[in-house]
This record gives sequence, C-alpha cells and structure tokens, in this order.
Amino acid sequence: MSNEQKVDCGRRRLVVTTAAVGGVGALTALVPFVSSMLPSERAKAAGAPVEVDISKLEPGQMMTVEWRGKPVWIINRTKDMLETLPKLDEAVSDPKSDKVQQPEYCKNETRSIKPELLVAVGICTHLGCSPSSKFKHGAEEGMGADWLGGFLCPCHGSTFDLAGRVFKNKPAPDNLVIPPHMYLSDTRLIIGKDEKGA
Repeated sequence: MSNEQKVDCGRRRLVVTTAAVGGVGALTALVPFVSSMLPSERAKAAGAPVEVDISKLEPGQMMTVEWRGKPVWIINRTKDMLETLPKLDEAVSDPKSDKVQQPEYCKNETRSIKPELLVAVGICTHLGCSPSSKFKHGAEEGMGADWLGGFLCPCHGSTFDLAGRVFKNKPAPDNLVIPPHMYLSDTRLIIGKDEKGA
C-alpha cells in the first residue's frame, strides 16, 4: 500500500509539474500575440496631443508644429491684423464659419479662443496643398492692391484671410480647419485636446 501511495504521489507531482510548465509556456506564447494587437508607441505618438511653448512667439509672427502628421500654424496676430477681419466679411465665402471647420468655442469672428492667437491646420481645403503666409498688405507680398494679409495656396490660387476664412470664387471650398486645442497657461497650449469635448 505504501508503494502504491508513493507511485500515486510521484504521478501527481509529475502531472502538476507538467501542467505548470505547459501553462507558463502558453502564457509566454500569448504575450507577443497580445502585444502585437496593441497600438505601437509610434502609433500612439502619431495621434497624441502636442504641447507647445508659445512664450517666444512675438506679435506678427507665426510658428508651425506637427500634429497627427499635419502642419499646425500658430499665429500671434497684431491689432492691425485683427482689424482686417471685419472688413473682409463680404469677400469671404463663409464669414460666420457656419460650416463645421472649427470647434464650437472657435466659432467667432477671429476663429480662436484668444483673439490674437490663431491656431489652424495649414492645409488647403481644396487638394491638401500647404498655403504660404502673405501677411503684408498688397504689393509688398506680390498680391493685389486690396490684399490685407492672409495666405495664398500657390498650387491653385486659393486665398485665405488672417482667420483662415477662404475668399469667394476660389477652388478651396471651405475655411481652414481649426483643431481642438486649449491653453494650459499664458505661454503654453496643447493641440489635440480640450476640456470642452470638441
């Protein structure tokens, strides 16, 4: 009887050990499989919000950052630049930004949270070209005499004012896109995230 008990005990240990080793092996095999189904760090970074230091952005200057592979312009508009906007309401195709090209909190005359700071995706809404800045008036920028500053898409001639509103009778159908964003302080903002759920 004691021999049978010894045999059963040995078999039991063998079965338990085999099951444990098999379980560890199965878990080891699952880890790379499950990991491959999760988004990579690169993919996470590509869609992640971008924090920007704007402390050195002087009035009249523009800086460009990348968010989700797109150029995003941040423009510190001067008082003179802002004063051009109401003058152009009749010339732009969507003066009140009725089309959804911006978060609700940027649906205003300046298309921004802070009037002086425009944050816009720098891609033409026609075919995805990148417009050039033409901030100076008229002939100084090689534009018409009535030009008050804005952006020119060199590919097909679409023009936008300093709020990213497209002028009438141009190939681009819509205003420039304003991405969701929020201010963390007077000198820092984050693009791709906001607390208003836009």
